[in-house]
Amino acid sequence: MQSRLVALAAALLLSTGAAHAQQGAKKNAAPAAQPTPAPTQPQAEGAPGQPGWIVRCTSASREAPLECAMEQNAVLTKTGQTVVLINIRIAPDTRTPIALLQLPLGLNLPVGAKLQVDEGKTADLQIQTCENRGCYASTPIAADLLAALRSGKQLKVSFQNMAKETIAIPMPLGDFAAAYDKIK
Repeated sequence: MQSRLVALAAALLLSTGAAHAQQGAKKNAAPAAQPTPAPTQPQAEGAPGQPGWIVRCTSASREAPLECAMEQNAVLTKTGQTVVLINIRIAPDTRTPIALLQLPLGLNLPVGAKLQVDEGKTADLQIQTCENRGCYASTPIAADLLAALRSGKQLKVSFQNMAKETIAIPMPLGDFAAAYDKIK
């Protein structure tokens, strides 16, 4: 019975999570004719040849300067639900890059989340708050992590579900440097 509950909890973690992507976020549902992975298989937005990192710029008014951010969204291929959303912006006061992660609900909160580029060292993130769209963590991006993101092939975002099973979401970095150059 307990193993059945663990399996149910793991399925719920991946199927519930952040059901509502940020307003205006791009939906990337695969056509029905294409084969898709199992519903618990997250995939970062953008097929080969398409950008994975999207740059968005907004302004409070015509006179206000543009504020730009870049983001990548990992979604469940079958349902289109967001599993991980990473938003990176440059803080206007310190000119330091800041990462904001939206993670699914149902996490083992004390463990937090981890970022790892390729096989490099991991950066630990503390989960700061949760609401109906998911749980959130943010951190300034240190110079060594930024350099790894710019030259790396894959970012792995990992966290634990309530059953203390580690879930790792791969996110491609192929176009990270070009997107970052647009926001800095």
